[in-house]
Amino acid sequence: MSQASIFDVTADTFDRLVLEPSFDKPVLVDFWAPWCVPCKALLPALLNITASHAGKLLLAKVNCDEQAALTERFGIRSLPTVVLFRNGQPVDGFAGIQPESDIRATLEPHF
Repeated sequence: MSQASIFDVTADTFDRLVLEPSFDKPVLVDFWAPWCVPCKALLPALLNITASHAGKLLLAKVNCDEQAALTERFGIRSLPTVVLFRNGQPVDGFAGIQPESDIRATLEPHF
């Protein structure tokens, strides 16, 4: 798995690292916090999905404790929240922990 496919974003880097690349490939954004136990439980599934798409899917991670501006910008109300971006727009997503198979089914139409 390429580390270039998984990265942290901030309010300053979000447009450049998430919105711009979303015109070429889907970008999954994981809104999480260090204290969030379900966030930690969800991460392995997100990493597996990203790895299985071999560079055709990007995973951006937003630490909501440090990036309150992004949390507000996208109206994040619960953690974890995962949003899929395509063509510069949020197009799908979910809140809470989900089985890996359900996440894959949600993402598949966007490839």
